[in-house]
Amino acid sequence: MLERLESFLNPQGFIAHGHCYLWQPTLVWLHIISDGAIALAYFSIPLTLVYFVSKRKDIPFNWIFWMFGLFIIACGIGHLMDIWTLWHPTYWLAGTIKAFTAFISVVTAVELIPLVPKVLALPSPAQLEAANQALEKTLSKLQEAQIQLVQTEKMSSLGQLVAGVAHEINNPVNFIHGNLLHTSGYVESLLEVLNVYQHSYPQPTVAVQAAIEQNDLEFLHEDLPKMLSSMRVGTDRIRQLVLSLRNFARLDEAAMKPVNLHEGIDSTLMILQSHLKAKADRLGIQLQKAYAQLPPVECYAGQLNQVFMNLLSNAIDALEAAPKFCQPSGGDRAAQLVPTIQIRTEQLEQNWVLIEISDNGSGMPEAVRARVFNPFFTTKAVGKGTGLGLSISHQIIVEKHGGQLECVSVVEQGTTFRVKIPIKRDESAVQSGDRRPAVSHQSAAVPN
Repeated sequence: MLERLESFLNPQGFIAHGHCYLWQPTLVWLHIISDGAIALAYFSIPLTLVYFVSKRKDIPFNWIFWMFGLFIIACGIGHLMDIWTLWHPTYWLAGTIKAFTAFISVVTAVELIPLVPKVLALPSPAQLEAANQALEKTLSKLQEAQIQLVQTEKMSSLGQLVAGVAHEINNPVNFIHGNLLHTSGYVESLLEVLNVYQHSYPQPTVAVQAAIEQNDLEFLHEDLPKMLSSMRVGTDRIRQLVLSLRNFARLDEAAMKPVNLHEGIDSTLMILQSHLKAKADRLGIQLQKAYAQLPPVECYAGQLNQVFMNLLSNAIDALEAAPKFCQPSGGDRAAQLVPTIQIRTEQLEQNWVLIEISDNGSGMPEAVRARVFNPFFTTKAVGKGTGLGLSISHQIIVEKHGGQLECVSVVEQGTTFRVKIPIKRDESAVQSGDRRPAVSHQSAAVPN
């Protein structure tokens, strides 16, 4: 059967190619191994091209890869045919395969020539990297702009709310507080008249004596001044709260001016006072203050108060989320573990002040700590945090005031946020200040 096929493919009676090599085994095996290795390599290359094209369907001109694959397969068959013709002189079949290979190669070359300008027009890896960097810078600027818009809107809304509340509360409180002074005087006068009357008429009538006993005149005489004094203390408290709201918002101090930092911290604490109280399942938060003698600091008071609000709220949230401060069912553990916030101020150098806000809450993983100042990053549940509090605080301290904001923390021991700002702003420091947040160890705060 094989002889008939060979006689059909080789009617002229050509001799096998091996006769040209005089059938020397070394020479024959050299050609067999070489052509076999080349054919094997040629057949593996199209498989790689097919896999590449199937995975990267986004690449333009992927049809040229299929043509290259067909051309390479034809070349591989040609090398296998060279091995076959060592023993079987089917040169017409070998020539036909070479002609097919030539046709495919010419078509591939012709189709490849017009693709060269299009391929050269594709962006290079360096250009793509530059475009990616430009996009990252644009995205960063957009995030900064978004943060700035959120901050501006937040402060504007807060300022309007505070102004409205302060105005609505201040007017009636001032009216009550002012009238209390006169009321106290009138009551003292009435009591004095009553004392004079009792001394002048020590024997009252039966009706007067009955009225005295019925209304407990002695108790009224003793308790009425105390009640007026208590009311005066209450109105003073409300007036202080209104003043704290105004100091916190600083609506009339949009420009940079020297201010007392302690007033801003105390105003913020006054607003957060209700969050420091004990709850049904939580212990009350203890507050410790260590204020140093600080000179007036040139700053944007309203924005700096916003930083204090963010850091203190963050510390309160961290303490409320710490399991170790849950109200115990029994024992004296509550006396040993007390949630505490410490506030310390210090003048470091001639032109720098330091504000430290510390809590003794729980820690957080390193992956969270490393992103604590990133915009829109939060560990809180959806709806409870925007992820902008610490990012805005960093922007205010570093970019607006040319200062530094650092987070130092140890797991299960607590967190300290260190705010360092100049007493007088240095414009060069603001413009060239390091925008990267300083974070040390592991943060125990809960980013808001």
